[in-house]
Amino acid sequence: LGAALCWPQSLDHYRVEKVATGYRFTEGPAWSRDGYMVFSDLPSQRIYKWTPGSPPEILREGSGRGNGNAFDSAGRLYTCEGGARRVVRAEKQGRIEALADSFEGKKLNSPNDLVVRRDEQVFFTDPAYGSADDARELDFYGVYRIAARGKLEAIARWKTRPNGIAMSPDQRTLYVANSDERTITAWDLDRGGAVSNERVVVRGIDGTPDGIKVDGKG
Repeated sequence: LGAALCWPQSLDHYRVEKVATGYRFTEGPAWSRDGYMVFSDLPSQRIYKWTPGSPPEILREGSGRGNGNAFDSAGRLYTCEGGARRVVRAEKQGRIEALADSFEGKKLNSPNDLVVRRDEQVFFTDPAYGSADDARELDFYGVYRIAARGKLEAIARWKTRPNGIAMSPDQRTLYVANSDERTITAWDLDRGGAVSNERVVVRGIDGTPDGIKVDGKG
């Protein structure tokens, strides 16, 4: 697990420092407003908490092969449980609630990554890799929105696999990495969270795009 420290003025000033090691397959780093970072170790089915200056500690066992993580404005942790094929929210007291596990009567493929808007609407990707692809019930790879009242909506039904997902600082643009096409797709978001104007904004990526983030400058 690596973390980029020391805020740079240019790319030449980035410094990469190893802060922890010894895990099997790490994913899903997300920073809490309380000053710590969480990350997933998929095969061990654990989510870890790392506070700068201290070794990581286990935050949650039995994470359902948790992958992407995100916090909402209230500090609650959302996780894509790829193995359990669901998206969950953990309250600060530890209680876990499943927000989505099926669509149109069929189980989700393998939720991968997610982002939470300030109004608590959740956007997540649902590709499938390896054995998850063999077991899928849906005939597409989806990008979904969970509205504030819990309604699940597919905003994209792709034949190629979406992966990383991110949102602009003004909450008006949604970005999704397409791992198979090696592109980044964007949508406009209105005040209610509805999407429009789907377009490819980055093409020809040299490598397979996975997790993505947007910085404070957009």
